[in-house]
Amino acid sequence: MTSQPEISIPSTSTSTSSKPYTIYNITLRLPLRTFTLHKRYSEFTTLHTSLTSQSSGSQAPPVTPPPKSYFSSTIRSPALAESRRIALEKYLQAINTDADDRWRNTSAWRSFLNLPSSNVSHRHHAAVNGAVSGQSITDPVVWLDYHRDLKTALHDARLQITKRDQATSAQAQHESSAAAKKHLVKAGTMIQSLEQGLKNLGNDSWGKERLGDGEMRRRRDLVESAKKEREGLENLLNAMATKSSLDGAIAQATAGDREKLVNAQGHQNGKKATTGRVLGKETDRTRALDNQGVLQLQQQLMREQDEDVDVLAAAVARQKQIGIEIQEELAVQKDMLELLDEDVDRVQGKIDVARKRVGKMK
Repeated sequence: MTSQPEISIPSTSTSTSSKPYTIYNITLRLPLRTFTLHKRYSEFTTLHTSLTSQSSGSQAPPVTPPPKSYFSSTIRSPALAESRRIALEKYLQAINTDADDRWRNTSAWRSFLNLPSSNVSHRHHAAVNGAVSGQSITDPVVWLDYHRDLKTALHDARLQITKRDQATSAQAQHESSAAAKKHLVKAGTMIQSLEQGLKNLGNDSWGKERLGDGEMRRRRDLVESAKKEREGLENLLNAMATKSSLDGAIAQATAGDREKLVNAQGHQNGKKATTGRVLGKETDRTRALDNQGVLQLQQQLMREQDEDVDVLAAAVARQKQIGIEIQEELAVQKDMLELLDEDVDRVQGKIDVARKRVGKMK
């Protein structure tokens, strides 16, 4: 199930009608957006009555709203308005965080907060958990929720790959790789379900309203973008695993093995072979050194090269992290723009309906 929104009533205001009343500004924080609702006190009392009647067993919520005041008004008494704001905030938060979700599952609660209907959440939960069992997505809203879960899985995989790149022990690298593979496999299954869901949504036989061509193209682009992102993460993880295997093979060569390679001795025609140093190709740094000194010089040069490589690797890692953060920010901005686009379409639809009504009145 989706997580519950964060609810608060940070402020109040006064209506501009001929008979003013106090308005309580409710702020809801969802994973991808935040919005504000404006309710008056009578709507809270109506909500409480509806919650009690619609819940199983007709049980009242854990907290009751503040009582109505017959001898004072919140318009004339700021202290009363503030105390009532605090009490109403506690009332909503108590229902929202209570272990018993019977009140949150009622249509009165979700309608009061402008939340999706509970059957949409149930369908989303069933689609997410039933992807392996072959259940199809046939609801446009569930498809969007499912795509949001896909983005979360890809984000988690990216974080695990970053942790693996920064891990210093083999065990930590292995754990991060396993977690990243788990999220990538889940993302692959979800992409297949989303593709099948698009086929279902484009078919009128499911009894749902068919999506427009523009919306279908937009959703196909979302799926293709997710596929490319998953393939990129999978290739990156495979490349990191290959690099680790090569590093492990190189690390097995000990200092003694390198010394044996430099000071390798053998017998040729019953005589001791030469050390391998070629006269005439000595440099100023090696001419005055014996074999052991040349070996130490070579080891010093290798250490200096390793330090230079470490500095370069750290710079590349920083650039990579910056690129990942930029990509994450772009993904968040893209989701916000999509939500804004949906809100604009919904408002445009309402404006069109209002224009038609005005036209009929004329």
